[in-house]
Amino acid sequence: MPTVGFLGAGQIGEPMVERLLAAGHRVRLYVRRAEVRERLPTAQIVAEPADVAASDVVVSCLHDDAQMLDVLPGVVAAMGARTVLVSHTTGRPDTLDRLSAYAPEGHAAIVDAAFSGTADAVRAGRLTVYLGGDPEHVATARQVVAAYADTVLTTGRRGSALRVKLLNNLLFAAIAQLTLGGVEAGKALGIEESALLEALAVSSGGSTAGRYITARGGAEPFVASVTPYLRKDLEACEEVAARAGLDLSTLLAAARGGPIRLGRPSPSETELLHEDHH
Repeated sequence: MPTVGFLGAGQIGEPMVERLLAAGHRVRLYVRRAEVRERLPTAQIVAEPADVAASDVVVSCLHDDAQMLDVLPGVVAAMGARTVLVSHTTGRPDTLDRLSAYAPEGHAAIVDAAFSGTADAVRAGRLTVYLGGDPEHVATARQVVAAYADTVLTTGRRGSALRVKLLNNLLFAAIAQLTLGGVEAGKALGIEESALLEALAVSSGGSTAGRYITARGGAEPFVASVTPYLRKDLEACEEVAARAGLDLSTLLAAARGGPIRLGRPSPSETELLHEDHH
């Protein structure tokens, strides 16, 4: 089995490491928080991020582009010619190109591996992962992500998986806004939130967004949990579309118009999410 270096053992990353260890992979783990190290005693803890580069595959589950550009250049520079970097971060495809330039030969083996699902899906081994990159690198990445994903889709060249994920999250945000608007309308009509969500779950107006709202315990905790992530993803999607000369104004208006306030993330929210992904 490939040895795996891992960065970003946060809410999603930690159960990924658990699944990798359970599948029999040797895992070199860089993590700052002592409590995470204690929960993963069979992982080989390393002192610096670049130390994970001495692996067959390096898996990165960092929060955003800024964190990737802060942490990963030294990792890419230390990677061997046959080491593959698998990036789970939802961000801008050109960030991967910028990272590749840090490789000794000027071209690193990088696979973008954006995913759809929750920490519970990781623990159950039922995550959905999209893989974009050279076929041989994608094949290597598939061996590793199979430890926690049961649906692995190849999307094309490097960067294509991120574009798929950004469009997915754009549509998810729009559908979530509409569903939350329906929940508010239901309350005004005297319908309990839980009753409406239960009905939608088995009716034509239901959606994955509706199921997520129910799983989170209702509209309020759902909004609190998804807002900072959707903010950064919509910002990235808007930028990628602008560079491609693509007009997404209608979809972006639907995604930003509703109970979820999807402006730019505040500095405090960004810092909290960065800490969680270490």
